[in-house]
Amino acid sequence: MKQFLITLLLAVSAVAAAQTNKAAGNVTVPPQPERLPGMDYGTQRDMPLFFQQLKSQLTWPWAWQSKQRTMPFDKWRTAAREEVMKTMQMAPPAPQDYNYEVIDTEHREGYDALKIRFNVNKWERVLAYLLNPLSSPSAGGGSPAVLLFHDHGAHFSIGKEKMIKPFGVDSLIMADADDWSQRCYDSLYVGDELAKAGYVVLCTDALFWGDRGRMEGVRYDSQQALSANMLQMGTSWGAWITWDDIRSAEFLASLPMVDKERIGCLGFSMGAYRSWMTAALTDVVKASASICWMNDTEHLMSLSNNQNKGGSAYSMLVPGIRNLMDYADVAAMACPKPSLFFNGERDKLFPVEGVENAYWRMREVWHSQRADSKLVTKIWDEKHFFNRQMQEEVRRFFDREL
Repeated sequence: MKQFLITLLLAVSAVAAAQTNKAAGNVTVPPQPERLPGMDYGTQRDMPLFFQQLKSQLTWPWAWQSKQRTMPFDKWRTAAREEVMKTMQMAPPAPQDYNYEVIDTEHREGYDALKIRFNVNKWERVLAYLLNPLSSPSAGGGSPAVLLFHDHGAHFSIGKEKMIKPFGVDSLIMADADDWSQRCYDSLYVGDELAKAGYVVLCTDALFWGDRGRMEGVRYDSQQALSANMLQMGTSWGAWITWDDIRSAEFLASLPMVDKERIGCLGFSMGAYRSWMTAALTDVVKASASICWMNDTEHLMSLSNNQNKGGSAYSMLVPGIRNLMDYADVAAMACPKPSLFFNGERDKLFPVEGVENAYWRMREVWHSQRADSKLVTKIWDEKHFFNRQMQEEVRRFFDREL
């Protein structure tokens, strides 16, 4: 009887709260007890109790290791890319033209910083930063170029400003960018350092960051709503970001100051994911560097990993892709391109054992194509951070390969 009365009171309270919210015009969820005594449950830490069984069904049928006995590498690479592209529908229509325009320019030591706009697809015109070295290009008619991909960081007020020093902006944006460069990039603006070294550099905002942010203001939970809304209209937020990155690479290749045969891409954290995805899915990119985002599904899909919390994961989710390949298998479609992967031994987001498993799986692919020297993998004594020494090694990698 006592348990019945407790349950009845909770139900009455919930109904009353719902009626109050309805009268006030709110759409909040009525309060609920965390869990009633004596009830079974089906999830733990937002994972289904059968998550291990789900993972056991993932056999990676489109990984190179699964296909190497039945098709040559080039044929696999083309077919695997097509399979991944199918999971990324509906694709945004390509722009009819880029309609590239320069909004503002700031002269810096050894290079110009340009604030530009261009059509990233048929429906969206985006603001970006483009850095153009003042030195004469090497023989061949153009300079090497690097497409930068900013991180996630659960920090949406800025995007491209995380990697290229902004100008002509509000002092709050400038302070935000300076603070972020200190938090994640050892007080350096990665793009500006590359421009000083002679690279053309481009960086845009991913959808939901910076100038492509939420009209009503930053809200973490809106990631879920945005993702759900796009899924209900036949596409996914994660796929949309990848398509934008591919289109941005194509735009960079169209610029007259760029040598189309020497284009690389680079990113940290979510930007690293974007980097190896782009390198895998377009041959416009000739070399890639990915810092602090590589692992396997076994270790990311666990009860203790940050990946299982949802939220930020939505920006990197492409439904169906795990039925085809694991993360390293997708990245391996870039083989035999020069590809660099760094991770931190003290990075709590990416368990070291999963990093090592992914590195080993990629090494198998590059080795099969006699391209061992083109794959660089390294685990640093570092947390989730892109320090100065790492940045210097990445620059030397691009110097060598581009």
